[in-house]
Amino acid sequence: MTWDETPGTAVVTGASSGIGAEYARRLAGRGWDLVLVARRAERLAALADRLRGESGVAVETVEADLARSADLARVAERVAAPDVALLVNNAGINGYGPFPEVDAALLTKVVDVNVVAPTVLTRAAVPGMLARGRGAVVNVASLLAFAGSLPPGPLPQRAVYGGTKGYVVTFTRTLAAELAGTPVRLQVVCPGLTATEFHLGTGERPVPGEQRVHEDGGMPVADVVTASLAALAAGEVVCVPGLEDAEAVARLVAAELGVREGAGASLAPRYRAAAEAAAEAETDG
Repeated sequence: MTWDETPGTAVVTGASSGIGAEYARRLAGRGWDLVLVARRAERLAALADRLRGESGVAVETVEADLARSADLARVAERVAAPDVALLVNNAGINGYGPFPEVDAALLTKVVDVNVVAPTVLTRAAVPGMLARGRGAVVNVASLLAFAGSLPPGPLPQRAVYGGTKGYVVTFTRTLAAELAGTPVRLQVVCPGLTATEFHLGTGERPVPGEQRVHEDGGMPVADVVTASLAALAAGEVVCVPGLEDAEAVARLVAAELGVREGAGASLAPRYRAAAEAAAEAETDG
């Protein structure tokens, strides 16, 4: 049985708005029962009521802050249940700002939500999926995972956020390779700027009020989820919703193999030459 042959239960984190809420709507439309996880209970309840009325699916809501270990443990227990066939690790916060000035506690929370939570929840989900012979995990990252040394402006100040999303990309790709040949699919979706409320706060506290969209524009959330679900059906591990050149990811893999040529036991000549020059300068001095 393939992961999506028969709808089961999908767990979606960060489901109260934006990309997470769109995953919930689309999956409900396909007949999936849902477990919606987020910090904003009122928004979750409103979305759950709407999806039950529109699609007739069962919808549970779990109010949880995934930066809190007790909340994460509760969600992990639900993710490990035998009805769960799809996990969407969408919850994330940005903690944007100059690295020397951003509150250290906020940066810890960014790591907890963006790195620890998807790792723990994926670990909770995968063993049961393997045992049942079906399942999929979608991890939502960001194209900022590939932004590396590009300076801020127009990109945000993002050292920790970009690092966490780089982890999500590497974690997903590596786990997908480990699970190749099994019935469990892994995907990391890497949107660029998306029309959500993500940039309306740093993530320290939930964005208050009704759902809004930041003023910077970006890809509609419906397009992000369309790409992700199509790519998951096609078996693509890395999904970049706006990328026209499908071979770009293959070229990335080739570039990585080139870098890994440095795994040999011999020191690169340029470093040896620099060390010899430094030693010679010390002798002459």
